[in-house]
Amino acid sequence: MERLETKPAVRARMSRQRSRDTGIELSLRKTLHKAGLRYRVHRRPVTGVRREADLVFGPARVAVFVDGCFWHGCPEHGTWPKNNAEFWRAKIENNRRRDADTDTRLREAGWLALRIWEHETVEVAAARVITAVRERR
Repeated sequence: MERLETKPAVRARMSRQRSRDTGIELSLRKTLHKAGLRYRVHRRPVTGVRREADLVFGPARVAVFVDGCFWHGCPEHGTWPKNNAEFWRAKIENNRRRDADTDTRLREAGWLALRIWEHETVEVAAARVITAVRERR
C-alpha cells in the first residue's frame, strides 16, 4: 500500500474521521425514530451486493446512505486537496463510481437508494426519507 506524505497534524485529523455513527447520522436516526419509523443500521440491503447502507428500511426497500462531502465529492462542498492530489482525486472519484454502481444495483433489485449529504439539515433529510418510506410501503 502506498504511504502518503502527510504532516502529523493532518494524519491525526484524518485518523479521527468516523465512518459510521457520525453526528448527522445519529441525528437523522433519532429524528426518524421519533417519527415512528423503524430501520436497521449498517446493513447490506441486498444479499450478494457487498455494500452497506447506513439505514435500511426492509419492507419499503429503501436504503439510506449518509455521504460525507469530502469523501464522496460533494458538488457544493467537496474539495480537492493540494497535497497528494493525484491519490485523493483517484480515491474520491472511485468513491463516486462505487456510489453510482451501488445505486444501480439496488435499483435493479427493486430498492430505492437515498443519498443524504452531510451538509443537509436533519429536518430536510428526514423529510426526504419519511416521504420515500411512506410512498413505498
